[in-house]
Amino acid sequence: MAVTRNCEGTTRRDCLKLGIGGLLGGTLTGALQSRAEASPSGTAPSGKATNCILIWMDGGPTHFETFDPKPEAPSEYRGDLSAIDTAIPGVQFSENMRNLAQNLDKFSMIRSIRHNQGNHGAGNHYMTTGAPPRIPVGCGAFVSFHPSMGSVAAYELGKDNGLPPYFSMPSMARSGGPNFLGAKYAPFVVGDDPNKDNFRVRDVAIPRELTDDRFHKRTDLRRLVDKMKRFENQVAGDPILGLDEYYKQGYSLVTSPEAQKAFDISKESDEVRDRYVRNGFGQRCLLSRRLVEAGVPFVTVYDGGWDHHSNIFDACNKRLPQWDQTVWTLISDLEERGLLDSTLVIAMGEFGRTPKISTLAGQTTPGRDHWANAMSVLMAGGGTPGGQVVGATDRKGFSAVERVLSPENLVSTIYSKLGIDPDKMYYTPQGRPAHLVSDSTVIDELMG
Repeated sequence: MAVTRNCEGTTRRDCLKLGIGGLLGGTLTGALQSRAEASPSGTAPSGKATNCILIWMDGGPTHFETFDPKPEAPSEYRGDLSAIDTAIPGVQFSENMRNLAQNLDKFSMIRSIRHNQGNHGAGNHYMTTGAPPRIPVGCGAFVSFHPSMGSVAAYELGKDNGLPPYFSMPSMARSGGPNFLGAKYAPFVVGDDPNKDNFRVRDVAIPRELTDDRFHKRTDLRRLVDKMKRFENQVAGDPILGLDEYYKQGYSLVTSPEAQKAFDISKESDEVRDRYVRNGFGQRCLLSRRLVEAGVPFVTVYDGGWDHHSNIFDACNKRLPQWDQTVWTLISDLEERGLLDSTLVIAMGEFGRTPKISTLAGQTTPGRDHWANAMSVLMAGGGTPGGQVVGATDRKGFSAVERVLSPENLVSTIYSKLGIDPDKMYYTPQGRPAHLVSDSTVIDELMG
């Protein structure tokens, strides 16, 4: 798997990963035990969406070369790429976004979110949690002052269907964890590449070195050991007896036909897999569709490599045509299967890029730097009206100037569409109250 670095040199492998490890005694049983010991904090209001796929564009995607081109700006702002018309009169996308441009009537764009956290660590936290960092955060920091949207969705919407309620592929965004909700609501990370012929989800499939017969003999041996005498005082609660149930749940996941079916991407036709694009990102988006079909409430597709301080135009020309095809295929495939009304699709990163093209010291190719005053966010499904373009930036793309919105507004909208009250009060294990989102004002144009 290719390692993607941001400008601070941090790799995706530096992220905290909570995987299912140890067939009958590793992190799987611990995660299942933690889940079983918690319960949601209350009943959420009814929303139209029951699932969310977040395409996390780590590094900060350029709004100029994607969804908010500035064809009338001077060349040092406009850049090398042309603008093309979309399905909505008067709205243009950058030239590589052809599929999404032709089908803008099926989803919405937000062009006016801005904040004041212009480095990766703080911007990542703000956009994935809806909470600004409480203290200054460095560019390369991994921070968690508040639960992420994925962890909150797992906490509020998780079901006992044999599958973890929150997945992230192939890494976890640096602020994608659960904070005070606890490790039970951290994502299950699928680090393997579903584009490879030998794709197997680590520790969900029976290890290759074990035949089916040997696997079941090992579980038989454990059952014999489990006949040993337990604590006599059952009222006090035997932790070993409690652990037995978690082992059973772990065993059920490994042997569950539903779980195996969700991960068996080879069952998809060549036509479908080609539509999604035969690369790691495309096949992870396809796998995310299979997971929401199986009832997983929240899936993050971590898509790194958007930190284009240099070589931005060549990089976008190489990457964006396939990215555009994959994202549109995900939206259209969900619609064809009757899943788009119940599945929210979001594509965003931590911020946008600077309006004026720059060349950093020691680099010879042009790029754009970090810029939190303007960014573009794609939203589809979950009752989101098609053809909406919310807000606008100025002529040179410096700042959101029309219908200015905050990360809190965006995250509150996502929660509300999932039936989660963004104004809910949570309590930390120490009893400290914490609003889920400090400003629970939603983006009305997107509520449908």
